[in-house]
Amino acid sequence: MRLLSQPAIVLHATRWRETSLLVEVLTHEHGRVGLAARGVLGARKQPLRAALQPLQRIRVDAVLRGELAQLMHAEAGGQAPLLVGERLLAGLYLAELVLRLLPRHDPQPAVFLRLAQVLDELAETTCLAWTLRCFERDLLRDLGFAPDLRHDADDRVLQPDGRYRIDPERGALRVREDAQMRREDICGAALLALDGQSPPNDAHLREQRLALRALIAHHLGTRGLRSWSLLAEFADVLRPEDSSPT
Repeated sequence: MRLLSQPAIVLHATRWRETSLLVEVLTHEHGRVGLAARGVLGARKQPLRAALQPLQRIRVDAVLRGELAQLMHAEAGGQAPLLVGERLLAGLYLAELVLRLLPRHDPQPAVFLRLAQVLDELAETTCLAWTLRCFERDLLRDLGFAPDLRHDADDRVLQPDGRYRIDPERGALRVREDAQMRREDICGAALLALDGQSPPNDAHLREQRLALRALIAHHLGTRGLRSWSLLAEFADVLRPEDSSPT
């Protein structure tokens, strides 16, 4: 299979042999694709090497041979947003999240478009935590992992003052009032707010973060995300842990 001038977003790049890179990209039509980019670390290939860095928008020509595709050509596909500090780490988190949750060669055009959109939003958003929660919500929906955000597992309307626990298979389970609270429990009001478009208060944002992280961790398996620890370390310098965007 050939990829011709395929729009893509670089998710990850790692050195391979002396002069090459292994690059993971999310393409518009073919989903996540692994690319073998040979000879790109030479002195004359600096523009190409820069285009193959994480979060860059590119267009690629490649030939798929087995699990990996051989990169034939790549060029910048648009100006990537300038992200620094916490916003850059947030972008790398989203790239790692997509990399880990999407299998290779599974077309997900909606995920591609949503990732491109949110990377643009990161540079301007006034509520970074809410921007990340919305992307997590949308990604889980696109992959069929998201719970119903209006009804519990028994098809009862969520109660704003109720407490819930997200079961990965069943959805929101109502927690008895006398039950021991868990870190990932979330109030009905925070779940209902996650279904909307306006950022909720800080307490609800924190509950959304913890509940979504537990759900994401279930689908990741035994190995979590490296960016979770990096963002936590960054947040410790700037603010209390509970207000971390991730």
